Amino acid sequence: MEETNRPELGAGENLEGVSEEPAPEDERYTTWNYHFSQLPRFLSGSWSEFSTQPENFLKGCKWAPDGSCILTNSADNILRIYNLPPELYSEGEPLEYAEMAPVLRMVEGDTIYDYCWYSLMSSAQPDTSYVASSSRENPIHIWDAFTGQLRASFRSYNHLDELTAAHSLCFSPDGSQLFCGFNRAVRVFSTSRPGRDCEVRATFAKKQGQSGIISCIAFSPAQPLYACGSYGRSLGLYAWDDGSPLALLGGHKGGITHLCFHPDGNRFFSGARKDAELLCWDLRQPGHPLWSLSREVTTNQRIYFDLDPTGQFLVSGSTSGAVSVWDISGARHEGKPEPVLSFLPQKDCTNGVSLHPSLPLLATASGQRVFPEPTESGDEGEEEVDLPLLSMRHVHLECQLQLWWCGGDPDTSISDAHQGEKGQGETDRGVGKFI
Repeated sequence: MEETNRPELGAGENLEGVSEEPAPEDERYTTWNYHFSQLPRFLSGSWSEFSTQPENFLKGCKWAPDGSCILTNSADNILRIYNLPPELYSEGEPLEYAEMAPVLRMVEGDTIYDYCWYSLMSSAQPDTSYVASSSRENPIHIWDAFTGQLRASFRSYNHLDELTAAHSLCFSPDGSQLFCGFNRAVRVFSTSRPGRDCEVRATFAKKQGQSGIISCIAFSPAQPLYACGSYGRSLGLYAWDDGSPLALLGGHKGGITHLCFHPDGNRFFSGARKDAELLCWDLRQPGHPLWSLSREVTTNQRIYFDLDPTGQFLVSGSTSGAVSVWDISGARHEGKPEPVLSFLPQKDCTNGVSLHPSLPLLATASGQRVFPEPTESGDEGEEEVDLPLLSMRHVHLECQLQLWWCGGDPDTSISDAHQGEKGQGETDRGVGKFI
């Protein structure tokens, strides 16, 4: 196959117009602090959207970097974008919130491995409003968050010139590069040049390094380095500029599924599948974890966790459905800190949690793959004794996206908070309103 450098565009747009500079400070939202001294208040959600197909469970949710909308992934291989509920913009505090409906749907052809927002996304700059996704046996797709159209593609090929799919995605903090995780390698694409040209950074060579599929990637907000998690249960630290290895860490019992850096840039957190521990690491003492947090993860499903913008609270879902909040502001080097708050949004698995970057809004996503349970012959009235009888009668399926207000003081008006958010020059618009 002849190699070409020609960009592959899906909607007549190139990524060359993407700004690599952050939005001016006066255009950003005013940050409102989270308070977890009381149970969060349920605001709204989306459930009808995921009930049209059986077992259409969610696979996480992610707020846009500017907080204007939220992105979800689900078992039907559709990425959905939701705007903030319009009741948040109304005068006074509304008594009821309508069910949320997606403003955009972006359909992938197969199982979605990973998805992420462009790191400098701003709804005030349409050229920066896009989403990257990777699915099985497909190239990496760039979706326009205003139109839902395919904007560009990044293609990766193996040594046989066969297309291979990325298992993890992460834009660099300056937005200039897209880092993609593969088996024993990270490939780096330039966001200004879609196509197949990329830099291949091997993580395992000559029987040394980080083996396995690179399942998640995260950048330090303060240091020129990034961390990679592997399904081989290892963590690797690499220099941003050339990918040279800095450290190789191990401590999890299962494959790593999610990484998150603390805003101070020195600490980062890791979680794994079938592993009840969330580990805290310090770049200044990378030899062993500082401490760990306990959560319930009994399946291979990716269970997300998130940090608030100040780095005080860490929030995680669990297989049982419980959402736990820890105050990690103090220095703890021994033992396991206890959560300051736990609540049960639903009886199904809470696999996704995402904290809004400026408002005290927590988004949760739920659902998991379920299997019929064997039952006694008389339970279903069956007379065929030669076949095993399976039943779904005891299975609770609750596949939904939910929004929770975590502002603390009940006297704080939600609408007033949002008016304060718009006090820095923002308008009350979401990405989907520009369709």
